[in-house]
Amino acid sequence: MLPVFYSLTSMSAMADASPPALAFDTDFAPETGHPVDVLPGVVRLTAPNPGPFTFTGTNSFLLGGDRLAILDPGPDDAAHRAALLAAAAGRRVEAIILTHTHKDHSAGADALRQATGAPLWFAGPHRLSRPLRRFETNALAGDCDWDLVPDRSLRDGETFTAGDLELVATATPGHCANHMGFGLAGTGWLLTGDHIMGWNSTLVAVPDGSMADYLASLEKVLALPHAHYLPAHGGPIADGPAYARALLAHRQLRNRQIADAVAAGATTIGGLLDRIYPQLTARLRFAAALTLRAHIEYLAERGLIRARRTLFGLRLSPP
Repeated sequence: MLPVFYSLTSMSAMADASPPALAFDTDFAPETGHPVDVLPGVVRLTAPNPGPFTFTGTNSFLLGGDRLAILDPGPDDAAHRAALLAAAAGRRVEAIILTHTHKDHSAGADALRQATGAPLWFAGPHRLSRPLRRFETNALAGDCDWDLVPDRSLRDGETFTAGDLELVATATPGHCANHMGFGLAGTGWLLTGDHIMGWNSTLVAVPDGSMADYLASLEKVLALPHAHYLPAHGGPIADGPAYARALLAHRQLRNRQIADAVAAGATTIGGLLDRIYPQLTARLRFAAALTLRAHIEYLAERGLIRARRTLFGLRLSPP
């Protein structure tokens, strides 16, 4: 899918068209460490790794009945691994599947593979969305499982059996380059990983992620026949497409706000933060700055603003 393109005129029209309200669900009760039946053949088990980027912790999912697959085994945490094995209750684990290779999802994969003998399936080793530029660093480098290699590389659009369920893989890059969602065939449910979460919008940080890819993946998910989403953090999203449209409108509005702020004289990311996120704590300002940088790159690549790299950081100006 080609990157989504929005002109300043079209973004302005969207901002004035009362986009759907984006309401986050922060009331999720994770029941950490205890298996929760979510759907027939789908059990959620939330890892004990809550935090500002993981919300209540990473949701691992046991998929199947007599035979199982485990999706996103989460951090390398012995208690969580023991809880997953206890929930499996002696049933054969036929595959360990990853939505992506950020460590809060994948660090426990190798130990679980050794404990179960199950092969590891995901969309290829971790990779950047684009090459590093001169003097650039990847702020998420320490959070990525660079050395993890799949026993089977899953492909976009592939239908496969996991445990005794049929899944359909959909590549959803943006949060990171090898991100995938998985549709439960014959149902209206999509396992969305970190691409779409009900508790917050996902972090997109270049060059690990890509705003162009993220927006294109939102459009792609909206075209799928799934009404309900199961994210890797937080609770189920009952009306998935409505929520995805609200996320898309939110990102489009953020693009407009950035372009307007630059036109009004903002020349740095710090200046954008002061205008767009004036109330954020220092830690959340760091995360917001990462996502702003992804928006800036997206806008600059389309000629909607100018972004010049200097020894003192990005310098922004109107096109």
